[in-house]
Amino acid sequence: MTEKTNSKKPADKQNYKKIAEQLATENAQLTEALQRERADVTNVRRRHEEQLASLKTTLKSAVVSDLLPVIDNFERALKHVPADLADNDYIKGVQGVVKQFGKTLADIGVERIKTVGEPFDPHFHEAVSMEEGDGKQEIVSEELQAGYKLGDEVIRHAMVRVKG
Repeated sequence: MTEKTNSKKPADKQNYKKIAEQLATENAQLTEALQRERADVTNVRRRHEEQLASLKTTLKSAVVSDLLPVIDNFERALKHVPADLADNDYIKGVQGVVKQFGKTLADIGVERIKTVGEPFDPHFHEAVSMEEGDGKQEIVSEELQAGYKLGDEVIRHAMVRVKG
């Protein structure tokens, strides 16, 4: 009996080595698969966060775009206040509302596009008319309607007159 047990030991050692090699190979494959899955999850999370940020920006732009006509109307009304009513408390209240709109827009990252005195830039300005100038450079001479941007995205181009 001792001889049979001893004769199985070398064969068992070979089997154990094969099994150990198979397990090591399987372990390496599973480790690689786990690392790929972790990388995939990280990429999905990153893409999700980017898409969420993009969606937030798009929604902000849409809401601001809907509010711009209201702001425009307030500003137009204030430009046409008769001189004898300029110090009226009601007019001051409306001016306060316009300032509050501006502050709220700034707080959420919306900027008014600079116009008068700035070089004409078709990315930010929409030229409605052209006036004769020195011919050297096209400069915005008058703002007809304010333009706004959120970061690098233009919400609405500024409508301007250009002198060039």
